[in-house]
Amino acid sequence: MAAAKKRCAKVGGVRFPEELPSVGAPSHVHFDEKLHDSVVMVTIEDDGNFMVKVGFLKTQHRYEIVFTLPEVPALGKDVCPAPLPNPHLKITNISAAPEGGLKITCEYLALQEGVLCEEVLLLSETNDDVCVRVKVHARVMDRHHGTPMLLEGVRCIGTELEYDSEQSDWQGFD
Repeated sequence: MAAAKKRCAKVGGVRFPEELPSVGAPSHVHFDEKLHDSVVMVTIEDDGNFMVKVGFLKTQHRYEIVFTLPEVPALGKDVCPAPLPNPHLKITNISAAPEGGLKITCEYLALQEGVLCEEVLLLSETNDDVCVRVKVHARVMDRHHGTPMLLEGVRCIGTELEYDSEQSDWQGFD
């Protein structure tokens, strides 16, 4: 048995043992080295808009997310966020990235659990007809389910108080 090799099935960068461990025995999951490059992913969609994947976040937490969009010549150099209010996602800074493109800093408030998508619009200050939609995708887990490993470019900047109606001091009607 000591000479027997453990065989592993490889599925999408993660290897699981083919044999199930016995009850009470420790089990391990092994990740490929290329998966350790954990950064915010920015992809361009077919319609020219952008999707930004920020990974796992936790409910009742506020995050700062920094990412770089590739250069969009139609937007020009002067870009601003659309004045449409989004209670969960707010752009706090837009600047030129040293490597080209736009460095975007935004604040994200994760209030509910699930796979969430929030959108903001970037407008050109020189051409009123041009705008780019940026969708931010996050997988938000409940605050009682552990601490997520944040991607590079994402940092927690605070927590929000959760309202619990059972903690109210209201006595009700007489």
